[in-house]
Amino acid sequence: MNITLFSFGFKHGYAEADTVWDVRFLPNPYWVPELRAHTGLEAPVAAYVLDNKTGRRFLLHFEPFLSFILRSHKAAGRKEITLAVGCTGGRHRSVAVTDHLQKIIVDMEFELKVYHRDITRE
Repeated sequence: MNITLFSFGFKHGYAEADTVWDVRFLPNPYWVPELRAHTGLEAPVAAYVLDNKTGRRFLLHFEPFLSFILRSHKAAGRKEITLAVGCTGGRHRSVAVTDHLQKIIVDMEFELKVYHRDITRE
């Protein structure tokens, strides 16, 4: 099965995808002056988003759910699926989550394309 996974910012328009996850509940690095100019691909930003009580609980529940969903779609004969992760601007939280999910999905024997739709937008 071919998977397309991408991050986006809701303020730049909704994402066209089979499944969209809203991660605006995670801590927002935008409000931390030393992190604002960076992206979720950078370790300090990713840690700020995911290495906290809320981020860890989210991943604890989400990772097995994602595995179940993807394997179930594959077993049902699905050839491709598009997954989107959104936050407000598409530079921090959605990027950090998408990057983390990419590392997990790579180990699941799927073909994977990843991109960050709004990472360069202000």
